[in-house]
Parts: sequence; C-alpha cells; structure tokens
Amino acid sequence: MTGLRHHGQTLAFDGRGQGFLPITAAVDDAIAAAGFRQGIAVLLALHTSCSLTINENADPRVLDDLQAHLAALVPEAGSRPLSGDGPLRPYRHDDEGPDDMPAHIRTALTCTSLSLPVAQGRLLLGTWQAVYLWEHRRQPLRRRVRLDLLGS
Repeated sequence: MTGLRHHGQTLAFDGRGQGFLPITAAVDDAIAAAGFRQGIAVLLALHTSCSLTINENADPRVLDDLQAHLAALVPEAGSRPLSGDGPLRPYRHDDEGPDDMPAHIRTALTCTSLSLPVAQGRLLLGTWQAVYLWEHRRQPLRRRVRLDLLGS
C-alpha cells in the first residue's frame, strides 16, 4: 500500500491527582504536527495506575459520577466478598501508600490503550466525546502516553 506511514512519539502530561485529565487536544496537536490526515491512532498509558477512557465532554457530572462509582467499587480500605458480607481484607501491596493497590485494580478494570480513527487530521470522535487520562492515584504525577499513528 503506497503512502502508508508510521509515526510514534511519547506525550507527557502533568496530572492533578485523582480524576480525569482531558488529552484530546494534545493528541490532535501531535497528529497535526506529524502531518497525518487519515489513519489509526493507538494510545497506550505507560503506567499501571492510570488508564485511558473516552467519555462525555459536556457535563462534568458524568466524570464525577464515574469517579465516585469506581471509588465505591474499589475502596482504598481493602476488599470484601462481592456479597458485601465478611471481613474487610486490607490490601497487601501498599508500597507507595494506601491508594497504590486500589489504583492498580482500577487500572485493570478500565482501559490502558485505545485505538481510534484519524480523519481530517484529528481524532474522529462523537459530538460529546473526549479522550481522558484517568488518574487513579491521589498525588499529582507526570504521566506518559505513547501515541502511534499509522496512515497518511
């Protein structure tokens, strides 16, 4: 296939701590700078305690509710049987603090990579969609996301 090319780079983001960091604009800027008009963008979070998601970009209550639901599903204090009955079992892995293991579980339950179409030099997303880096740790951290583009 003629005209098909590849570009890869790592994007860095300074987080604000637990929650959602919009990264759509930064990814679109990188696509434009690489000169891609159409193809596929693959994003990979290069960490084990944050994830990537596509979600609502109009009403911030959606992101608040998602954050609250995942915190309820994976509490920092430990886990119980799914029935809710039984003793709390604290996490054994807490090398970097009480939010360490919950962050790993939350990452395992969400996505660490996304494959998205590129059209007209930017990510092809729905009207109300945006790409977010979802930070599961409390402290602000510098996060890296690998972007690989295949197209023309």
